[in-house]
Amino acid sequence: MLEGLEVTILNYKSISNNNFGRFDAEFFISDFITKENILKKYNCKKISDFSVVTDGEHGSPDLDVNSGIIYLSGNNIKENYIDLDNIRYCSKKLHVKNLRSAVKRNSVLMSIVGTVGKASVVNVDILANTDRNVATIKEISKDINPGFLSVFLNSKYGQFQTQRFSTGNVQPLLNLLQVKSIVIPFLSAKFQKRINQLILEIDNKREKSHQTYTQAENLLLETLGLKDFKPSQEKVNIKSFKDSFLSSGRLDAEYYQPKYEQVVEKIKESNYERLTNLVNIKKSIEPGSNAYSEEGLPFLRVADYNKLGLSEPQKCLSSTYTEENTEKLNDLKPKTETILFSKDGTVGMAYMLKENQNFITSGAILHLTIKNKEQVLPEYLTLVLNSQLIQMQAERDAGGSIILHWRVGEIENVVIPIIDIKIQQQISNKIEESFKLKKQSEQLLELAKTAVEKAIEESEYVAMRFIEEGLEQL
Repeated sequence: MLEGLEVTILNYKSISNNNFGRFDAEFFISDFITKENILKKYNCKKISDFSVVTDGEHGSPDLDVNSGIIYLSGNNIKENYIDLDNIRYCSKKLHVKNLRSAVKRNSVLMSIVGTVGKASVVNVDILANTDRNVATIKEISKDINPGFLSVFLNSKYGQFQTQRFSTGNVQPLLNLLQVKSIVIPFLSAKFQKRINQLILEIDNKREKSHQTYTQAENLLLETLGLKDFKPSQEKVNIKSFKDSFLSSGRLDAEYYQPKYEQVVEKIKESNYERLTNLVNIKKSIEPGSNAYSEEGLPFLRVADYNKLGLSEPQKCLSSTYTEENTEKLNDLKPKTETILFSKDGTVGMAYMLKENQNFITSGAILHLTIKNKEQVLPEYLTLVLNSQLIQMQAERDAGGSIILHWRVGEIENVVIPIIDIKIQQQISNKIEESFKLKKQSEQLLELAKTAVEKAIEESEYVAMRFIEEGLEQL
């Protein structure tokens, strides 16, 4: 009668007090029980036993772009690093009011709303604060290395606890009591130190990757003579009807701000080309929420990638939908060197694929493929598309609406600078080196997480050997 069902039978007395009054089946699935029993073999302590846990501002954020005080949200907290690409800045008043959540070196930050449980140690001094979507674990006792704590939280033994404790379906969340209740095994100081050494090496490679990418960006701007270019902040521009609506079809004043004209004029001072003459543009599909499923063909949306890489898609297409549309979907699976380019939401974000992919992208993402690699290299074009030169054209075209939408016709007419192919190759080499370092940092993180899991499941000796053998292979 119960064939095919997952059933866990527990004695009421054996149920931990750490269940927050929950008796729903999801809380007691067998995988959670198995991992919980493994941790019980160790001298585990709750996070609240060895640290102070707090969250950030609960009210409306008081933002100030000129304050220099970074305002972190849950979206900024990734696996063992803090993403500073799309950051906000809070006012000094908010920062002073919430010094309890001021970010300090050797604290561990955790995302507690949305994608819950991502954690990163803070290894540098940083002027920042957080909103309520971030839990700050601070004043950590000397028995626990912050780097080890961060890796443990990102390992399967930390993740099962955050998944188990989180509540909410559409928007999962953890409250501070639940964060405080996560248990941590007290492994030896020697092992914790070794894991922290890996974290420092991960940070080093990630920083080198960032520096190399910046060098590629600077080489582009220097070649174009735009390294120190600062467009006008003037808001007024006088245009005739012929030079405005009749030529562009736009009457909104924002479109004609001088800074947009200046950027395009600067690009046109050198060799340039319209994007439509450089690439083939393929549109993807928007199957609708009815086609979504927990399992199936991965469905990549704009939120699932950025200029530095892809993340695991949060949605899949159901087997029923994929079977009914097999031929069409196979044709839409992006190939090596396809540039993904967003036209809705976060517009103008480009990423070049390094290999063929078994996923489908949403209709908000265009597929660009180079027509002539002797004229423009795909890595170079990707960098240009992500540069301020193109972002300002996107801002001009797609501005003025709550949800940004960049029309394909406008994207086709984006002005792209074309520089000497030898310099393009230099830029491409730097980009490749940047992504190589980034991949190495990701491999080191997987090595550290797996080592922590092996230390728990087997022994610290086995985990130490695993680390050294893994480093030899990288």
